Amino acid sequence: MSTPVIGVLALQGDVREHLVALAAADAVARPVRRPEELAEVDALVIPGGESTTMSKLAALFGMAEPLRERIRSGMPVYGTCAGLIMLADKILDPRSGQETFGGIDMIVRRNAFGRQNESFEAAVEVAGVPGGPVEGVFIRAPWVESVGAAAEVLAEYDGHIVAVRQGNVLATSFHPELTGDHRLHALFAEMVRAAG
Repeated sequence: MSTPVIGVLALQGDVREHLVALAAADAVARPVRRPEELAEVDALVIPGGESTTMSKLAALFGMAEPLRERIRSGMPVYGTCAGLIMLADKILDPRSGQETFGGIDMIVRRNAFGRQNESFEAAVEVAGVPGGPVEGVFIRAPWVESVGAAAEVLAEYDGHIVAVRQGNVLATSFHPELTGDHRLHALFAEMVRAAG
């Protein structure tokens, strides 16, 4: 698979920025809102946004169960910020009725780095990403409290886990799509190609 088709879950959040970053990583990128669109992609990015709203919209659009099924069957997925929350098997402090898609054996804490006005940028060394640290944009960002044996920690910031991979599933607390540095999207596109 030389040019993977990677969808971006387009229910809510920073969809356009991911489409641009994926195109820069030599993937065909398209928005995904419905189960029939999900069936046509090789992989999926779950963008930042608001995880509670995303959970409700995924149920409303009939996307939650098809997405869980595709993740269970090995489809590569990359989640940023709220996307990381949606890929966790457990949320420490979920809102009422909030559900995740699962995929990574990890426990996450929502808004762990603080409120909107406490957002920040920081250099983050990510294992498997050559060329030095990436610029992490942390906006009401979660962090990972703990991971299971199958999950691999790729990065930490200030003593907290901020990037994790488990098999074909990748997640970061921060937003690389907002920086113009497309190395994490390139890493994900390589994961998709390797998954065939």
